[in-house]
Amino acid sequence: MSCIASIEFCLRPSIALKVRELTVSSIDIKTKTLITNKLQGTNNKTKKKTLPLSTSSFFSTLFSLSQKLLHNAINVIDPPFPSSVDSSPVLNGNFASVEELEPTDCQVIKGELPHSLNGFYIRNGPNLQHQPHHLLDLFFGDGMLHSMQLSDGHARYCSRYVKTHKYVLERNAGSPIVPSGTSLYKIVDILRFLMAIIADDFDLVKGFGVANTSLAFFANKLVALCEYDLPYAINLTENGDIETLGRWEFDGNPKLLANMTAHPKVDSETKETFAFRWSLTFPHLTFFCLDKNGVKQKEVPIFSIKQPSFIHDFAITKRFAIFHETQLVVAPMKVIMGRGKLIDYQPNKTPRIGVIPRNALNDSEMKWFEIPGFNTIHILNAWENGDSDQIVLIASNIVSLENIFDETVKIKLEKVTINMKTKNVSRNILSPRNLEFGSINPCYVGKKTRFAYLGVNKQAGMKMSGVVKIDLNMGCEVGKRFYEPGCFGGEPLFVGRDPEDIMSDEDDGYLLSYVHNEQSNESKLLVMDAQSPELDIVAMIRLPRRVPYGFHGLFLSKDKMPNFLSIPKV
Repeated sequence: MSCIASIEFCLRPSIALKVRELTVSSIDIKTKTLITNKLQGTNNKTKKKTLPLSTSSFFSTLFSLSQKLLHNAINVIDPPFPSSVDSSPVLNGNFASVEELEPTDCQVIKGELPHSLNGFYIRNGPNLQHQPHHLLDLFFGDGMLHSMQLSDGHARYCSRYVKTHKYVLERNAGSPIVPSGTSLYKIVDILRFLMAIIADDFDLVKGFGVANTSLAFFANKLVALCEYDLPYAINLTENGDIETLGRWEFDGNPKLLANMTAHPKVDSETKETFAFRWSLTFPHLTFFCLDKNGVKQKEVPIFSIKQPSFIHDFAITKRFAIFHETQLVVAPMKVIMGRGKLIDYQPNKTPRIGVIPRNALNDSEMKWFEIPGFNTIHILNAWENGDSDQIVLIASNIVSLENIFDETVKIKLEKVTINMKTKNVSRNILSPRNLEFGSINPCYVGKKTRFAYLGVNKQAGMKMSGVVKIDLNMGCEVGKRFYEPGCFGGEPLFVGRDPEDIMSDEDDGYLLSYVHNEQSNESKLLVMDAQSPELDIVAMIRLPRRVPYGFHGLFLSKDKMPNFLSIPKV
């Protein structure tokens, strides 16, 4: 058994699989035949006396037991995946990886690009650098940025990996090293990772994140993020290329397992950035703030969260930060023991919303409100109703949480109103459609918002069949556009026509999204008029190759291009 374990650990999976099959088959056929021949005295050279029946039965039983022990050992070292785990979408169709592409000019095939769109539209997403040893969760693919430089009516596309510590290490090794969520099913992968750490090939202090989830701009820095690592600073060159400058250690000295949410919130007035870090160990959530210069302020551990609940997003208002604790709990041991997924659904747990002052000194200032059946991954926005004690929250609620990993999952956009004084909670569903991956005018973060733009999710995951505009005051749909059959987009990103014009209407701007045609295998960038009822196409840009489905993006105007001279380039 120890020999097979060493073979499985040291060799690449395809070779290891053949070795294992050969080993097992040799025991199944050759060894069994040899033992049978010995027992029956049918050696090719000589005929021997047949062993007594009792001796023959003993060896037969011994052989059967050894076979079972070997089979069990192999299942411990390299267990089969549960039927619920399926990675086929990760490697097929428009989920499959693409190579990097240098800046390439693109053709505007419909309409004209508005001259006010002068900057970079960038979208993040997972893109496997190497084929995995085993199955892979899409969320653990290496981050790739897909950028479209827009300038004076012209467009230039570029795609580059975020050169994280993990990416560079695995690029040099030529194979995966860091286990993914589904790799936790395989002791082989865990041992491989531990051996890399022991051999000093991998420094945990430098992080093992993939920076594949989102982008943010704060403290004059453009960063790529994922929630289990620190941000990576990104530079955009004059010719439209993308450079990774390095991991931003805003804590000063590097710390083990340091991380930050992939959805920080920036107050457009104070320029403060609010964020949190998550931990598998207690305290599971810690709230903090960065000032306008990126200097981290005092941390506030949230001791009232007793379980490692999956918390992906949060919200801010003028005075408060708002967190949601759902019925999803991170459970790595269940994965390792083959008893479930990394994210575990707990039906007996009651979801709740926590409200804490932005300037709180400790967890004692947190107020919790139970909201049965309210489980959200993304919060679009939140605000305070004037000087009252009411807080309004806009979020997509996963109604059928037990089917969160299924195509049958139901997601409803809800408006939740909390009275801080009476603790009364009211809820309203704003659309009958499955809506996710939304955006608002970024100037309205933490402020009362009238309009929200969301993808129509007919299939679980990142494939959106269209986009709708919701009037949050009226609680209804006021704009929509559905893509052609076989075409799917992603998050519709709102970009203001002139963000500096404080007198402009909230919805005066455009919606941007990469859209892929699965029949022709072509991708385009759509620019839509956010104010028109049909979300009319203002411009359509043909891309030089397909853009895989991904997560979140942003638009960075040219006049906000940052200076990263203080961060060393990777």
